[in-house]
Amino acid sequence: MNEPLQYHVAKLLHQSGGLSIAAFLKLLAETYLGQVTFSTSFSYEDQVITHQVLSNQLPINIFTLDTGRLFAETYSVWSSTNATYNTQIKAWYPNQDLLQDFVAEKGPNSFYESVDNRKGCCYIRKVEPLKRALAGNAIWITGLRAEHSGNRKDLPVIEWDESNQVIKYHPILHWSTEEVKQYIADNRIPYNPLHDKGFVSIGCAPCTRAVRPGEDFRAGRWWWEDAGKKECGLHVHAHG
Repeated sequence: MNEPLQYHVAKLLHQSGGLSIAAFLKLLAETYLGQVTFSTSFSYEDQVITHQVLSNQLPINIFTLDTGRLFAETYSVWSSTNATYNTQIKAWYPNQDLLQDFVAEKGPNSFYESVDNRKGCCYIRKVEPLKRALAGNAIWITGLRAEHSGNRKDLPVIEWDESNQVIKYHPILHWSTEEVKQYIADNRIPYNPLHDKGFVSIGCAPCTRAVRPGEDFRAGRWWWEDAGKKECGLHVHAHG
């Protein structure tokens, strides 16, 4: 385990092939004791992984990024998840000074005015807190799914994240929306009721809307911007 962390990716990819998600999560938790973390936004996808971790009592840390602009429904499913699994999911918050300065200078809704403002807001509310949350970890588990974004189609299930210096694992990358919904239903997992109202990818309330039939999965995020700019900076892929 003395070699650089990124050299472990190929071995882990090989190991993951023959194991169930729960079994591989267990292997990761045992191999990188105290260094495996999962970031949840309480989406359908993340609730599937939360269930895998907590129902199997795996020693994996779960955290969320509380941007301060989340939907009321998101806080509700956070509470019901804590109650269902008798847990306490940790929140990471924006740096108070950065946020105060940004809002004072730009205004509370400046993200509608330019892409730069929006990316600045995302950085303060999500990207910077994420870096703090990931510090000291070896494995970052995510709920990314290929269906959600065109540039995730060729994503490997396990990859090296250079910007955060961690190995990322996307356990349900290739699950379909129907598979996710069925798993939620079969296991009676609490989920965000906004999913039943056309919301696919749920982020901050001012920046998320329901998706109309036939629209792209990401159309509901930052809908006032050009389609090609629809990532917030949390997931930076070498694949573009």
